[in-house]
Amino acid sequence: MFIQTEAAPGGSVMRFYPGRTVLESGSAQFDDPEAAKRSPLASALFNVEGVAGVAFDADFVAVRKADGADWQILKPPILGTIMEHFVAGLPVMPVPDVHEGEQADYGDDNPVVAAVLDVIESRLRPALASEGGALSFQGYDDGLVKLSLEGTRFSQPLFAVEIKIENTLKNLVPQVTGIEFVHEPARDAAGWAVEEETPGLMSPEGVAIQQLLEERINPAVASHGGFISLVDVRENRAYIRLEGGCQGCGMSTVTLRQGVEVEIMRAVPTISEVVDVTDHAAGANPYYQPGHV
Repeated sequence: MFIQTEAAPGGSVMRFYPGRTVLESGSAQFDDPEAAKRSPLASALFNVEGVAGVAFDADFVAVRKADGADWQILKPPILGTIMEHFVAGLPVMPVPDVHEGEQADYGDDNPVVAAVLDVIESRLRPALASEGGALSFQGYDDGLVKLSLEGTRFSQPLFAVEIKIENTLKNLVPQVTGIEFVHEPARDAAGWAVEEETPGLMSPEGVAIQQLLEERINPAVASHGGFISLVDVRENRAYIRLEGGCQGCGMSTVTLRQGVEVEIMRAVPTISEVVDVTDHAAGANPYYQPGHV
């Protein structure tokens, strides 16, 4: 078994590529030995003196060294631990326990779960993968689907991606009544978790658009019992949400394209696109629909 290594920028993290799948989907991170107890491999790596953190992705194991530790000393026992684990055929993450008489939350015996898994595999994952995202099924309980969503390069804000995923599942699997997202953290070039900033609302463009909405646009749409909120500004896109009487209105597209979009782009010339992320019909117009993936 040959394991390739790659040093991450900064020198404190190194990736180890075992040449086989590490995680089938998603990612995992362990910042201390207690958390690492969830994974046999992570727990074994923390037994190597000088290891301060472990993370798993689809095809690599990332190890963060403690301050003052030397990779020349750390690499041999880490390589040995990883090799021993995979050669022995041990799981990276344990299979969830299922008590006698209970059915696993994600067993194919449940037709709703099977339908959800089919939509995830055939539509959602391929669409998300094109933007560097990953989606994994975590569980199902009486209409509520739990999903793990990871990604840092989406062309739209995370909330917009979530709305589209929810609309798709509700539309294609009517038994689904809600989605609970378990967020995976954004990750740096080394695969380590970082805090993701969303400064769009405080940018000059964001401030100008919010002032426009408050002073000119919302007073006009208030007569219809609705209002429009700015959710985020990223690069040259403004993301808005139609609320109140505007949500689900059959004329909302006309209102957006012929009114709101024109006003925003005129007031803020750097904005070239206005994106509506409103959940107008909770599945009647999903984003990841047939022909779009």
